[in-house]
Amino acid sequence: MDRDEGLTAVDNIVTQFNTYEDFLDSQITTVDLYYLEDEGLARQLVELGYRGTGEVVKREDFEARKAALEIARLAERTQKKTLTSAGKDLQDNFLKALAVREEDNRNGKVSTVIFIRDRNSHGQEISGYIDYAHRLKIEDFEVYFSGKRRLLPKPTDMSFYNWDSHIAVWNSTPNYQVIADNPEGLLFKYKRDRKILNVDPKVSPGDNSTRTPIQTELYIQAVIFDHISRRKT
Repeated sequence: MDRDEGLTAVDNIVTQFNTYEDFLDSQITTVDLYYLEDEGLARQLVELGYRGTGEVVKREDFEARKAALEIARLAERTQKKTLTSAGKDLQDNFLKALAVREEDNRNGKVSTVIFIRDRNSHGQEISGYIDYAHRLKIEDFEVYFSGKRRLLPKPTDMSFYNWDSHIAVWNSTPNYQVIADNPEGLLFKYKRDRKILNVDPKVSPGDNSTRTPIQTELYIQAVIFDHISRRKT
């Protein structure tokens, strides 16, 4: 039996029995108890591999896998709790699109860049590109998924442009390097696999990337770029 098969066998036992003693008891037959006349001794013999009707599992292996599976279960539950889009009655396509991508952006499976063009609270037209995964880490998206506020580009995002004041700002993030001096337009280099994301709608967005325009009632224009890193971590 190889290591993976061994772990699978132990996992099956660990999930079936609450305690190691319960597992030992399951291996003891009525014949064992009849001849040994001592449940404690019968358990010891099963633990040592001298008695039993199934797999031999050491106490330390059982307890280690039990703890590991519990940690994994709690981590999964915590991850689900951190999804701020969970349980929300989302009506607009834009918020639905963000909700679908939230978990994968939190765990690094997908890196999403959001383009938004709309008017700010002063009526000025603004646009910009947002590193979704980065904003999820530094900001509580509860206000956006609940509809209390609208997600808008900030001067601290990957790019920000105010069409009225002509203020333009670019910022690299933990996930992307901004290439603003490209003569053909703005480019973003994903730091994990060094692939280029091209946001020009007239050309391909690049390797392992997709461009999805979103029909939304919330903004003048919204586009979502998804990049899947092929680099093994």
